[in-house]
Amino acid sequence: MAQARREGRLPQVLLISGPTGVGKQRLALWLGQLALCERPADEPCGVCRSCHLVERLAHPDLHWFVPIPRPKAADNEKQAAEAAEALALVMAERREQPLYAPPDGMASHSLASVRLLQQQASLTAVEGGVRVFIIGDAERLIPQESSQEAANALLKLLEEPPAGALFVLTATDPRRLLSTIRSRAIPLRLGRLPDAEVRAFLSARVKPAPLGAALDERVTAAEGAIGPAVGAYGGDKARDAAAALIEAVTAGATVRLERALRQGAFAARGDFSAMLDALAETLGDAAREASGLPSRRPIPEALRRRRDAGALLAALDRVAEAREAAAGNVNPQLLLAVLGEELAEVL
Repeated sequence: MAQARREGRLPQVLLISGPTGVGKQRLALWLGQLALCERPADEPCGVCRSCHLVERLAHPDLHWFVPIPRPKAADNEKQAAEAAEALALVMAERREQPLYAPPDGMASHSLASVRLLQQQASLTAVEGGVRVFIIGDAERLIPQESSQEAANALLKLLEEPPAGALFVLTATDPRRLLSTIRSRAIPLRLGRLPDAEVRAFLSARVKPAPLGAALDERVTAAEGAIGPAVGAYGGDKARDAAAALIEAVTAGATVRLERALRQGAFAARGDFSAMLDALAETLGDAAREASGLPSRRPIPEALRRRRDAGALLAALDRVAEAREAAAGNVNPQLLLAVLGEELAEVL
């Protein structure tokens, strides 16, 4: 990316994807710092005024959009102003705690955020150079509201980005983005970090630093990502919930429906989405094991009896569809009841 920028061929729209917590938005910030640096080379210089402003998340030409609660105002302009206030609060929190947790499950990039992005993209650069727009967790873009105008305008913005603007989208699973958005971005896939890097980070940045077997366990559980390594993602709780759901699905119709009825109709949407993500990971691990490859985590006993990799992949597709539906205004209780029946059918 540094070479592409130096040679003037850096794409204006990038889509960075990779595992949860691996550093996609951190890389986007690095690229933003490089683009705004007053003495750029293969790395941002780290000492110029622009580099310091980016490090403090205070550069006027760096705009970082993250999922936020949907604004409550009725007026479009007031919605955009409310979104700007919410984003400013998030940035203030991230200045204080750079190792931030993932956004709440109900947070999204709503039409208000898209309108704010349009407004900022229409302005000239404050410093007279590049403008950088980072859209973190871009799979939470919400196009399916009463009006499609803002979503279509976002597509238009990415298709014909203003001169001097750089858009960097990040997503754990780019398939959750609209295909029209994916087609307008150059993809960049990040792999997991080496365990040695995760270990070094934990030893240097986590206080008190884990030692011995505790450190080994955290490095293994992190699977090459800093976010889970520092305990920001609550993965154990979600995986336990996913395993319990699998047990219920394979125990029969009565148990499946009882599990669906216990799911809150509107409460704990964040935990519900996290459980679906963990369910997808668990099915993926089971499919690997069924194909003769080592799984990354222990497989629930109910899935160990399912040795058909094709059936497990079909189940994974059903979970992906449910996860996409969960991003909208869908009753989790009803969604889980339907998903349970579909999983029982394919498994």
